[in-house]
Order: sequence, then structure tokens, then C-alpha cells
Amino acid sequence: MRHAVTSAPPLFATTLEGLTPQRRGKVRDLYIVDEHLLIVATDRISAYDLVLGSVIPDKGKVLTQLSAFWFARTGDIVPNHVVSTTPEEYPDVCRPHADMLRGRSMLVRRTEPIPVECVARGYLAGSGWADYQRTGAICGVALPPGLRQSDRLPEPIFTPATKASTGHDQNITETEAAAIVGPRLLARLRELTIALYAHGAAHAESRGIIVADTKFEFGLVRASGDTADAGADLADGAEIVLIDELLTPDSSRFWPQDTYRPGIAQPSFDKQFVRDHLDAANWNRQPPAPALPDSVVARTREKYLEAHRLLTGRELD
Repeated sequence: MRHAVTSAPPLFATTLEGLTPQRRGKVRDLYIVDEHLLIVATDRISAYDLVLGSVIPDKGKVLTQLSAFWFARTGDIVPNHVVSTTPEEYPDVCRPHADMLRGRSMLVRRTEPIPVECVARGYLAGSGWADYQRTGAICGVALPPGLRQSDRLPEPIFTPATKASTGHDQNITETEAAAIVGPRLLARLRELTIALYAHGAAHAESRGIIVADTKFEFGLVRASGDTADAGADLADGAEIVLIDELLTPDSSRFWPQDTYRPGIAQPSFDKQFVRDHLDAANWNRQPPAPALPDSVVARTREKYLEAHRLLTGRELD
């Protein structure tokens, strides 16, 4: 099986001279560029909310190019924040860094991030499976009794989560989410989440991949000087925009369709492979985060590249 050859060393972090840093996330470095943001996806990998001491070569390129593929496909469902993924089209201050930025960066609109993550679940896995075993529901959404691990749900469900700047996001009920963002905005987020999941899952299935679950993030763009009134929905008078990443191995649970067997945990194209290694190594999930063996790094890279190739129908640029 062919995979793209790495043409540059892995990238753990960036320091871009002439650009103003906004913040550094677990995987992405963000810079302020005029009225836009420059998002640079590094090759860092996190697990259990900690950045590990290893990089996965080409991972940032997979996340960027796969997100760009999905953003281009879903613009008729909801607007997104992408301005350009071509460094030659970025403002002049970015041009000295064009070689490094190519393939792993996006120039995007600045938005007001909505403080709720929108999770779509089509199968019973992860924290949803654990929640179901305890309560018979996921985030307050009642499900039929007797479901097995990895079973397909009767229909996809929307399960919001708090968006934590540090630490782990917490699953919440729709009632709790509505108290944060307002009921009308939450209803629209639910609608968009299910529509985006349906589109992504249908395309992925045609390419041999099951999207068991995935998360979306949205932002708001207001007219200059506008703010939300106290007690109103956050989105009153604002445009809802899809932001961050989209249907990637970092934000989704991807399973190979040809080996799917309900009743057990599934092999995956995402970083579950890394979590499984860390669990087997009996890491206590406390800092410092360990480095990964070369064999785990190589296998994880293969999984990310394979997901990109299957979903997009092309090799990594």
C-alpha cells in the first residue's frame, strides 16, 4: 500500500517571526493575522488530555487536508471559517514561512467560539458506551435496552459537551447546553450536527469507513459592534460558522467497515491505537506524558494516512 513520503522533518511546535501568537492548543498553533487567524496543525498528538512526548510525522498535514476536503463538501449545509489553504494567498507577513505552512495551515475568519461542543453518535462506543452501561442513556438521551458495545444506534443522536480550554470536555444534557447557549441556538446546532454527520457518514461508508461518532465546533460572526443581549440566545443577530477541524481521525472515531463486528471494541483509523498502547503500558494518565515507541509512531502514521487516502481518494499533498 502506498503512502506519502515525508519531505520535511516532523513539526512539534512553531515560532513564526513577524506573526502574533494567539494561543497554542494541544495540536494547533494559532496566530493573529489582521482580521484573520492562521491555524498551523503541528504533528503533536495528545491522549487523555495531555500532549505526548512524541510526534506523528505528517499528522498535521492529514488533519489540515482532510478538514479542507470536508469543508469544501459541506459549505451548502453551513458556512465555515476557511479563507484559504494556499500560502501564496495569505497576507504578506506569512510569505516567509510559506514552505513550512504549505499543506498544514489554514487562514480562517475570526469567530466567537460557541462554548459547547456538538457530538454526533451513530454507534455505541467510548464514553457513550460507558454512559449507556450505567444509565441506559447517553447524555440523557434514552436508548433501547440490550444494546451491545459498538452496536449501530436506531438513529444518530446529538450529545453536547462542555468545551474545556484545559482538561477533559464533559458530556452534558441538552437542557444543560440550552442553559449555556440558549434554546434556539441549541436547536439549530442539533440540526446542523445531525446533517453534517449524515453527510460525512454516508460518504465515509461509500469509502469503506464507519464514522462511529464525531464532534463539531461552531463559532459566531457578528456585525461590527454587535453583542448578544443579556438573557438572549448567543446567536441572536449572528451568523453560525463551522470552525476548527472537521471529520478527522482526531475528532472522530473511524472504523474499517470490512472488519466491523458489533459486541466488541473495533479496530480504528484514529488515535485509539495510541490510547490502547498507553493503557497496556499502565500509564496513570498523569504528567509527564510518555513518549511512544517508534513502532507505535509508525503504525499511527499509517492509520492517519490510510484514513486520508480512503476518504479523499488521493494521497497526501
